[in-house]
Formats: sequence, structure tokens, C-alpha cells
Amino acid sequence: MTYAERLETITSQRGRLCVGIDPMPSVLAAWGLAADVGGLEACARGIVEELGNDVAVFKPQSAFFEAYGSAGVAVLERVLEDIRAAGALSVLDVKRGDIGSSMMGYATAYFDDASPLCADAITLSPYLGVGSLLPAIEAAVESGRGIYVLARTSNPDGEAIQTATTGGVSVAQHVVDVITSGNPGWDHAVGVVIGATHANLNCDIAHFNGSILVPGIGAQGGTLAGVSAVFGEASARVLPTVSRDVIGEGRKALQDRAKRFTSP
Repeated sequence: MTYAERLETITSQRGRLCVGIDPMPSVLAAWGLAADVGGLEACARGIVEELGNDVAVFKPQSAFFEAYGSAGVAVLERVLEDIRAAGALSVLDVKRGDIGSSMMGYATAYFDDASPLCADAITLSPYLGVGSLLPAIEAAVESGRGIYVLARTSNPDGEAIQTATTGGVSVAQHVVDVITSGNPGWDHAVGVVIGATHANLNCDIAHFNGSILVPGIGAQGGTLAGVSAVFGEASARVLPTVSRDVIGEGRKALQDRAKRFTSP
């Protein structure tokens, strides 16, 4: 099955919520855990243990695992295996972006079945050019996996670059257009990242033909109602992504807090 087909299957069964696994120190403290490798593992794997049978997609943020060195990366490997075992999909948030053999190296790390960091999809940065991502895109298509390319991110610092114009359109629109054009040949495996924090997206996604990963809901101020209003008919392709508003009050609160968020 292609990534698009697998995503459609699991979200039709479990809904479209994507839960971010962001075991930052404040989250560990809310769980009553130490900011060490043991606390990291208890929190991250505990999220999947509690929600793995109900949530369609999990998005581990690699940075919070890499912060603990090789021991933290080993925890991330186990989290990815837990997600697979639960029948959910993983979007590993790594935001890589490079060229040539370096990009192929990242693709091998995250898409090769033999790699302990193998995920169902990853996030990539297009700011060395969308074309620079082709080695990873081709590897994703070949292995039935997916990619989410940063287009209009939820952080305010991204606006100056992403709303700048090139060829008469915003940079964000350029990213969306290139991917829309390529997706029929890429099994619709390539999605975009567009934040939920914008009243104006500065790009037209009405005809976008891939999945749309939408962070910024909850702690950053985005809402499901806002997503529906801004994304319009494209809302059907949205994966609303929530992290701290689900995981930030400890393990006992996970189920109740996850139930607050449904597809826009």
C-alpha cells in the first residue's frame, strides 16, 4: 500500500488526530518524572501505551530524544517500534534538508526497513530547494512511506521567509505548487506542513492533493474551529496535530484530553 492509502485506512478507523510526542522538561515535570533518560522513556512510551489503540498518528519530535545523546535516540527507536506495534502511523519530526548523498543518507536512516529509526513519514525542510528533496521523496515512494514538507509553519519567525514572493507567488505557495504538480507521480506521498495559527495562510491549498500536517493547535493558540474556517474544503486532508494540550498534564489525563480533539 502507498502511504496515502495507509493513512486513509487508519484515519477512517481512528479519526484524524495526530498526537505529538514532545517529552520536553516541562512535560516530564507534569508527569512527575526526572529530566533524564529514564523519565524520557517513561513519558514517551507511556503516551503510546495509553493512546496507541485509539490514535491514528503519532509525531515524535526527534530533538527531545537527541538531547540525551545515543541513549535518547535508543529510546526514540523503541517509541517508533511501540507505534508500529499499536497499529498506528509515525510521523518523525526531524525537519531535515540537504542535497545529494546527504539527503539519501537521511532517507536510508528513516525509510529503510532495516534501520532502527524507520518511520512511516518524516518532516523535511525545502529551503535548499524543493528539488533537493528528491532522493528522499523517491525513497519514500519506493518504500510506501510519506513526507511532509514545511510550507507555512506555525511559528511567527517563519513569516518573513514563507510569505516572501518568488515568481509572483509566496514561497509557501511555491512549495505547495511544486508538490501538487509532482504528487501524481509520487503516489500522493508528499504532504505539507501548514500551521493552525494563521488567519491568512498566504497560500492557496484548495487544490492541494496530499496530506496536510497542521501543528499549532492548543498551546500555540490554534483551534479546530479555526482550522475549519481557514482551510475550508481542504480540511478533509488535514491531520490536526496536538502535543502539549494532550500530553502536558500527565499520564492520567491523556485519555480525557485526547478525546477533546476530533477532526475539523
